[in-house]
Amino acid sequence: MWNRTKTFLLLATLTALFLWIGQALGGQAGLVFAIVLAGAMNLGAYWFSDRIVLRMYGAREVGPADLPGLYGLVHTLAARANLPKPRVYVIPEQAPNAFATGRNPEHASVAVTEGLLAMMNRDELAGVIAHELGHIRHRDTLIMAVAATLAGALSHLANMAMWGAMFGGTRQGDDEDTPHPAFGLLGMLIAPLAAMLIQMAISRTREFLADEASARISGHPMALAAALHKLDACRHQVPMLQANPATAHLFIVNPFSGGGLMQLFSTHPPAEERIARLEAMALNPGFRLSA
Repeated sequence: MWNRTKTFLLLATLTALFLWIGQALGGQAGLVFAIVLAGAMNLGAYWFSDRIVLRMYGAREVGPADLPGLYGLVHTLAARANLPKPRVYVIPEQAPNAFATGRNPEHASVAVTEGLLAMMNRDELAGVIAHELGHIRHRDTLIMAVAATLAGALSHLANMAMWGAMFGGTRQGDDEDTPHPAFGLLGMLIAPLAAMLIQMAISRTREFLADEASARISGHPMALAAALHKLDACRHQVPMLQANPATAHLFIVNPFSGGGLMQLFSTHPPAEERIARLEAMALNPGFRLSA
């Protein structure tokens, strides 16, 4: 319950920050422009983000004749989760990883790398796929598209304000709608960083919820725990060649590594913490499968 509430509060904060910086940089006109820009970018993300990311990673769709084991496992788990059958894709990458995309459960896709198929046994693969189905069930693909779009649009506003300040001169007069220059400067420097931190926090929260959903859908919390242990160890040894920071939040483990303060900028919680939560679920006598 807390993770869901935390996501709502973080999204609300990100939206408020976006609207505030729009007004701070351009008064009422800037606020209206920020709303229109956010709406346009969110609409584009809603309709086209799945096709863009699948094409970016060279994913190819597979059917029951291509990889019957993978195809059947995805659809068996989807039925267990009471979800429509997602489309199944394979990414030509040796780094083991996976992600889900799509604007809603009726238009969802699950993509796995060739390296994941080679590394995981069936139970571990089921845990990974169930995790991605958890994202689909919770509509995380849409939530994160909105968060990423708002953060990107905010950075775009800040960049526009910076170039405008450099080449557009200063506004004259005492119009009360004119924002104080200090607010504009603060927005240009702080808002994009704050937006990034909020976006990363939302992503980390959704990963915990998807892990929990995986345990309930697959019925084996320790299968995902074993898979996460392998994935975390391997990402330091086999880098993803096509990895893009803009899409890192989609994957089951971050294709980039970092520790210490860099954890604040990570799209995923530490693997150790995720594994510990799954182990606690497995030991909990009240654990039950997904309805």
